[in-house]
Amino acid sequence: MESLIVSGISKSFGSQKILANVSFQVQPGEFLSILGPSGCGKTTLLRILIGLLPADSGSITLDGADITQQPPDKRSMGIVFQNYALFENMTVLRNVEYAMRLRAELKAGARQRAMQLLAQVGLSEHAKKYPAQLSGGQMQRVAIARTLALRPAIILLDEPMSALDVATRLALRAELKRIQQHSGATMIYITHDQEEAFAMSDRIMVMGAGGKIHQLAAPAEILRTPADDYVRAFVLDNLQIKIDSLLKYAVK
Repeated sequence: MESLIVSGISKSFGSQKILANVSFQVQPGEFLSILGPSGCGKTTLLRILIGLLPADSGSITLDGADITQQPPDKRSMGIVFQNYALFENMTVLRNVEYAMRLRAELKAGARQRAMQLLAQVGLSEHAKKYPAQLSGGQMQRVAIARTLALRPAIILLDEPMSALDVATRLALRAELKRIQQHSGATMIYITHDQEEAFAMSDRIMVMGAGGKIHQLAAPAEILRTPADDYVRAFVLDNLQIKIDSLLKYAVK
């Protein structure tokens, strides 16, 4: 059974149509990147999936249950924001265990699980520090650990590396894939970065203006057979530019 089935999602703001009949499926344990330029509707789609924004039409089914009208805390989804959204007045450990202490079924083992997750993301020695004492990459790993703590069926990531420098992005990218493979989590990753999407994804959903899905396929298939001129121009041409740039960075 597909872990997530999105059917016919549409959304407009006034006269501006952002998403038009968007449909796709995500398999359990899959890493799916939603790749597209700014303004194509990918973040709007993420907000609808998590329940922060209602769709005008369409449905969302998770493991056979219709969650279209469910509030965010009933969807078994977690989100990692671009700006980390950590509590500045709490230590790293408290940030990770905080949400678990609000859930009856997780409260008893919150401290132990938080420590295990910090070990998993390589931050055990930073447990007593505060967010202001961490680097951007470390804060992002705290945010990922905090999301994993609630054992969501799906983790949504909204451009989580866009504010980081190149070296940190490369290190965190490998770390995120390791965490995903270790936890078996299903991840939906929002990005405008072609090279990032191809390096991390099992499949890539390429979106364009008006929320149109131009192609949804494995990276190798997109490289071999781009669906149309848009995919060829936005994905392949820009991917080559980014690879050339990374090679220059590596040489330096």
